[in-house]
Amino acid sequence: MPQSLPISRLPVPETSDLDPDLQKYFRKCQEKLGIVPNVLRAYAFRPAHLRTFISMYNDLMLSEDSGLSTLEREMIAVVVSACNRCHYCLIAHGQAVRELSGDPQLGEMLVTNYRVARLPSRQRAMLDFAHRLTTIPEAIGEADRQLLRDTGFGEADLFDICAVVAFFNYSNRMAAALDLMPNPEYHTMNR
Repeated sequence: MPQSLPISRLPVPETSDLDPDLQKYFRKCQEKLGIVPNVLRAYAFRPAHLRTFISMYNDLMLSEDSGLSTLEREMIAVVVSACNRCHYCLIAHGQAVRELSGDPQLGEMLVTNYRVARLPSRQRAMLDFAHRLTTIPEAIGEADRQLLRDTGFGEADLFDICAVVAFFNYSNRMAAALDLMPNPEYHTMNR
């Protein structure tokens, strides 16, 4: 039975009440994705924060300047979100992994336990680092960074891995604190 839950525990503004630039962005999301992600709708509670969130997300996750593929960045998002048990991000970014990889099993493996997935050593090292940085950040040291270098990551890649991990730890905490609910459409996409 489908669940009928609020998007957020705080008020969610109507799109028509938003500034024109944000209305335009929401229309673009609807055209490209078929939905306006609920996280954006929830962040519209504070429009300046929404603009910052959009800018940071687009830079970290969609920029072509990164040595990480979009799939690798989404894989990090899922592993971090699994550590934090973030329902919203596991559903939304698990769907992105299914879409980008063309492999629904990979998406499910990363959501439940990334270690069961057969991955190239590069991606395994990346996800091990993401898991460690999320669960015991104080233990990260040069040996951890060197493991990434040893599997082919450069210094800029290392920075990008850290930035994506940090962003999703932040996002997971916001989602937990606001009790954000993912769009129901994510559950059936790319299955």
